[in-house]
Amino acid sequence: MAYREISVDELRYGMYVAQLDRPWTDTPFLFQGFVLRDEKQLETLKKFCKKVYVDPEKVDRKADEEAVARATAAVRGNTVYKELVSVEAELPRAERVYERSTVVVTEIARTVPAKGSIDTERTQQASQQITESVVRNPDAMTLLSKMQEKGSGVLSRAVEVSVMMTVFGRFLQYAEDQLHTLSMLGLLQDVGKLRLPAAMVNKTSSWIAQEQELFKTHVSHSVEILSRTTGLPPDFPGLASLHHERYDGSGYPRGLRGNAINLLGAIAGLVDAYDMLVAPPPWGENMTPSTALGVLYRNRGEKFTPGLVEQFIQCMGAFPVGSVIEMQTGEVGVVISQNPVKRLQPRIMLVRDAKGVPIKPHLVLDLTRGPKASDGEPYRIRRTLDSSTVKIDPKELFL
Repeated sequence: MAYREISVDELRYGMYVAQLDRPWTDTPFLFQGFVLRDEKQLETLKKFCKKVYVDPEKVDRKADEEAVARATAAVRGNTVYKELVSVEAELPRAERVYERSTVVVTEIARTVPAKGSIDTERTQQASQQITESVVRNPDAMTLLSKMQEKGSGVLSRAVEVSVMMTVFGRFLQYAEDQLHTLSMLGLLQDVGKLRLPAAMVNKTSSWIAQEQELFKTHVSHSVEILSRTTGLPPDFPGLASLHHERYDGSGYPRGLRGNAINLLGAIAGLVDAYDMLVAPPPWGENMTPSTALGVLYRNRGEKFTPGLVEQFIQCMGAFPVGSVIEMQTGEVGVVISQNPVKRLQPRIMLVRDAKGVPIKPHLVLDLTRGPKASDGEPYRIRRTLDSSTVKIDPKELFL
């Protein structure tokens, strides 16, 4: 069988690397041909090559499984969470938590430029309430944060990032105090952006190189503000400095790499990067969730910790909570909760018929139960839609 040419970004553990895009003698490898088994080999390949040639007949499936298992074990905790209430029951409480947290963030944006510090007690309360809601049911806060109208302020997405980081920490089975830290990081790690020039922050066109460099200073501003804030854990400012560090050392401000980046900081960086990919301009690139997850996957082992990327994709699922989807019938719905086992079959709520007329009352479908449409065919998701094309007030759901 002929060798198959692939990009080094497509390599997976267990593949047999038969040839390189350059002579073997130009690389540190001692053997001409080997099974890819560890991160060190992969990192070296990415450093010296852009593409390689693999032998499909010599794939070692066990090596791939072992590598994935090692990467997963390295990033997971051991706290088992159970869904304590349904998404329907949690949503009213989650709405109150979301509103209070948004008020706290708005107050931070108003007072930090004048006082240079943060009301720690109120912020701690907000993050604790987010954590408690996520522990009870992770889908309720996720659904709310995805569907609420966002403002254009510097910290307008802080609550959503906080929720996403906390949900991911719960998925990884981290202890509740770690979830609280992740929630706080989501709310506060970008507080330094409040010190950036307003003209630059509000600019709708692309930043020039000088502005991009100025943007990077928000990390040091965040550290300074958080260091001056009383009542925070001593290591918190340092954790907040990590969300732009990258696994390969290409991040900032210190160019940390690999395990030198605290795991909570690596989570913060991964979630922050995802949020910037899916967020609308001027801060984000307005990608669909699936496209953004693809970007993260291609950068696993380079920009982001491999095991975290794999786990984050599993956490989000093929159809993330809050996604607006179109069924094969033309009806439009919202993903309201994940199915932990069958990620391609979430629970959805139909809110518009094929002609765009609101469905009242809304119809909840659990796709794992094989519900059938009017023509007798089982419902299936045809595609995801741009959420901006279908405006749905969360109060239309269960609230």
